[in-house]
Amino acid sequence: MIALKASHSLPLLLQAAGLARSTFFHRQAALKKPDRHAELRAQIHEVFTGARGRYGHRRVHAVLTRQGEQIARKTVLKLMREENLVCKVRTRRKYSSYKGQVGRIADNLLKREFNAAAPNTKWVTDVTEFKIAERKVYLSPVLDLFDRSIVAYSVSESPNTAFTNESLIEAIGTLAPGETPMMHSDQGFQALPNAGCSRGWCA
Repeated sequence: MIALKASHSLPLLLQAAGLARSTFFHRQAALKKPDRHAELRAQIHEVFTGARGRYGHRRVHAVLTRQGEQIARKTVLKLMREENLVCKVRTRRKYSSYKGQVGRIADNLLKREFNAAAPNTKWVTDVTEFKIAERKVYLSPVLDLFDRSIVAYSVSESPNTAFTNESLIEAIGTLAPGETPMMHSDQGFQALPNAGCSRGWCA
């Protein structure tokens, strides 16, 4: 509008834009003021670029604070939005393994009854894939259906049987004499055959 003002009537421009006269002059004056956050914007860009776009405003603020800057986190958020600096969100998805038959297929003893009357009577396990940066990481937890607590877990960059065996063996090590929980899994190719775990396996 400022550029058009030289060749068009200002009242007509304001009417076409639906803008009040006072608002126009206020914004025009603001454009002439130096940006007091210019140096901070450059620092934010440097931190954001150094983190390959993976830092949100909280982590950018934390880095700036460690560097000695005294700035409100809301200000960092505002400036990042103005600069269109959007954090790349890490993705998490259910890992889908090979579902072909490997060894004996166990019966589904759980039958979708995902509640337990006592601890260490029903356990479930599965593999979840996380993408962190450019790498894939796999998580294999053993969950007790009694209170949804994690009995044991293992983490690996490869979804193999040794990785899932590790979490099951650690979980079994927590059992007291006489405790024989049912272990339920989706029976993917890494469904712990060496430890005897498959859908409906009883320890």
